[in-house]
Amino acid sequence: MALNCGIVGLPNVGKSTIFSAVTSAPAEAANYPFCTIDPNIGMVAVPDKRLDKIVELIPPAKVIPATVEFVDIAGLVKGASKGEGLGNRFLASIREVGVLAHVVRCFDNSDIIHVDGRIDPTNDIETINIELALADLETVEKRYEKQSRMGRVNKEQQKENEFYLPILDKLKAALSEGIQARSVITDEDEIKALYDLHLITMKPVIYVCNVDEDSILEENDYVKTVKEIADKEGSKVVVICGKIESEIAALDTQEEKNEFLEAVGLEESGLNHLIRSAYETLGLRTFFTAGSDEDRAWTFHAGDKAPRCAGVIHTDFEKGFIKAEVYNCEDLFTYGSELKVKEAGKLRLEGKEYVVQDGDIMHFRFNN
Repeated sequence: MALNCGIVGLPNVGKSTIFSAVTSAPAEAANYPFCTIDPNIGMVAVPDKRLDKIVELIPPAKVIPATVEFVDIAGLVKGASKGEGLGNRFLASIREVGVLAHVVRCFDNSDIIHVDGRIDPTNDIETINIELALADLETVEKRYEKQSRMGRVNKEQQKENEFYLPILDKLKAALSEGIQARSVITDEDEIKALYDLHLITMKPVIYVCNVDEDSILEENDYVKTVKEIADKEGSKVVVICGKIESEIAALDTQEEKNEFLEAVGLEESGLNHLIRSAYETLGLRTFFTAGSDEDRAWTFHAGDKAPRCAGVIHTDFEKGFIKAEVYNCEDLFTYGSELKVKEAGKLRLEGKEYVVQDGDIMHFRFNN
């Protein structure tokens, strides 16, 4: 899975506004379709209060947070799978991301044109899902045809097709009805078999409800509709007010941002929630290194063992891995210092088979 999140949706739902706020990068935003022709890309720091606490207890010269990449992809329209609008380019961009943040317009505003002339989250989601399903259907039909041909001339391939072709048949039936591949392909062996097709509708989705200021604290009917759809799919929902997030992003200091959030009745930015949701949905987790030179959050995949995580820092660490000194950041917060963590017997040595846990603070021993 690519380690990035693509922001998708119909034109004028607030994608570029949200992208600009989340990355504080100047994605072009305008009141007409296709203002974002080339995908905008921004690296975003993952908000993590644990790193802030580590910095308080182990003050460093430098602090480096974990990051995740966001890609702002121009608005899809009905017919995009057949090249309508700038559909083919947009679909190619979507194939390259690991998770989709599907922005859904959940606010009324007569000054901002809706591509269909009305606000209807169900229809908007369906339009996008159908276009993505039809794009995948074309991919699956081409593979089916190729596999069938190979099976006629190759006995080994024929045997493989006994497993593979029924999966493609199941997919064709679902996709032709606009049903997403992830809804019908759940078996691990089937997922592996289809990996090289890079199907868009196999990607996990986070629905992002873009609301007005009045609906940020009390969800409106549009948001309720999106949550019902997401529940059926097993997808996450994040509620954001793009206008508020843009105003927060324009503030200079964290203190000003905190004051603004307090004034509007929010504990944290909706974008922080989105960034963390994208990070977690990508299957990413965080371990830390801490010392006087640097406190740093490092990204790893859930389930990775200690040598692989050592390799995230440097390939030599993985090749020459001996042991890892490990304790969890929660132990640091409980005891107040690394020395007291050691005295409490919470620091331990782990070997090559240790599965690293989210929030571990690690120091690697290795051979040069």
